[in-house]
Amino acid sequence: MSITVVGSVAFDAVETRAGRRDELLGGSATYFSIAASKFTDVNLVGVVGADFGQEQIDFLGRYSDVSGLVVAPGETFRWAGRYSDDMNDRETLATHLNVFADFSPQVPDKYRACETVFLANIDPDLQVEVLASLGPGERLVGLDTMNLWIDMKRDSLISALRQVDILTINEDELRQLLNEGNVWAAGPECLELGPAVVVCKRGEYGSILFTKNGAFVLPAFGTRKVVDPTGAGDSFAGAFFGYLDQHADWRTNEALKNAQVLGTVVASFTVEAFGVDGLVAADKRAIQSRREWLAKICCFPFDFEF
Repeated sequence: MSITVVGSVAFDAVETRAGRRDELLGGSATYFSIAASKFTDVNLVGVVGADFGQEQIDFLGRYSDVSGLVVAPGETFRWAGRYSDDMNDRETLATHLNVFADFSPQVPDKYRACETVFLANIDPDLQVEVLASLGPGERLVGLDTMNLWIDMKRDSLISALRQVDILTINEDELRQLLNEGNVWAAGPECLELGPAVVVCKRGEYGSILFTKNGAFVLPAFGTRKVVDPTGAGDSFAGAFFGYLDQHADWRTNEALKNAQVLGTVVASFTVEAFGVDGLVAADKRAIQSRREWLAKICCFPFDFEF
């Protein structure tokens, strides 16, 4: 089994109440790959500039096959942001797309037999092109997006959604996409656009899994040490799809809920350090321990009398 992710690889500059760090390795494909590699084999499709050193390429190569990572003339995508004290709001200070502005994903032939494809929050026109280039075949397809594409390329995004199985999206973006203030209305409405599953990411408030059978609500892991939230959503998606890639019965409620639990747990490691350091440090024993803790706080019998 294997999963192919198409997304960004970047250098980040992040400022939070815990401090400031520059030149952090980031990008949606980076976080996703490291998280997914804890459960399955990963193929990475992305682009970096000439300033992206061999040391960074070798680092990514520990967690994914980097045959699909193109080194182009120019500089790597760079992003800088500052978080509010409660870490719930983020101000973008600078965005320099650089080589990512002309990114045209080319999926290597050896990736085409993969069982799972995840399209990170790139231009929805490119997401559609990637799916077309893969040709026919039974595979699990996931997609993420962002407010920029909802604003600028809504029609293209809707076209992409008709071709995917699972959408991961944060709560504000889900409301925006459906023009619906009530997330409990927006989730089921989003299913009508094409996906069989919609995963609404809610930051410190956890996530909601929407399917035709109903919804499943899961709280976030209650970490007391939040250093840098960057990449938490991509880490969630990486673990979520990494787990499902190993299960042919991914459509069952049990498999989807298990994936949601693991996504929640793995994302909790990401926020505890700047960049990918917390995510890298999470091993199977630590993931298992947090999974057990999450199970304890979620277990409550409602069959009492009143």
